[in-house]
Amino acid sequence: MTIFFTGLAMSLSLIVAIGAQNAFVLRQGLRGEHVFAVCLACAVSDALLITLGVTSFQTIADWLPWLEPVMRYGGGAFLIWYGARSMLSALRSNAALSADTGRARAGLGRTLAACLALTLLNPHVYLDTVVLLGTISTQYADDLGAFATGAISGSFLFFFALGYGAAWLRPLFERPAAWRTLEALIALVMWAIAYKLLSG
Repeated sequence: MTIFFTGLAMSLSLIVAIGAQNAFVLRQGLRGEHVFAVCLACAVSDALLITLGVTSFQTIADWLPWLEPVMRYGGGAFLIWYGARSMLSALRSNAALSADTGRARAGLGRTLAACLALTLLNPHVYLDTVVLLGTISTQYADDLGAFATGAISGSFLFFFALGYGAAWLRPLFERPAAWRTLEALIALVMWAIAYKLLSG
């Protein structure tokens, strides 16, 4: 159980910081759109990457030395585009940003595509799950299963708490000004992450 909670704590410490993926989950939770599907997609993606990191991260790095620059530049370009899209939303009319039913719901397929792109095109996701957790797991070679289970549990706990906990903030975001502020903050977060990726 000690190793399980170590994995849980390490996972939470790595993913709790605001980022493109977390901002997306928060926004979906506030809108009440496809919350379960988005939280599940994020948690399952993390689970697969954590499993990959715990079992074979060093082998992958040796086999694919070109992967890091491809993910860095591709992810940076995507984040710049997504940030511009969010900033445009922040500048739109009140009606387009209100949290009521007048706003058109995005389809499940389109929502999941954006969610998975923000997850899988972000090199920091691989750094956190495959590299960092993979490295830490080598300290528990005799009980990798417990460490991986703890780390995966931390991911599920965080994303579902973020997605469904956002509903408590919904009254605040019924005001168009709050929506515009959130969209602008999301854009700035996306651009800041893109800058760090492309300038590193």
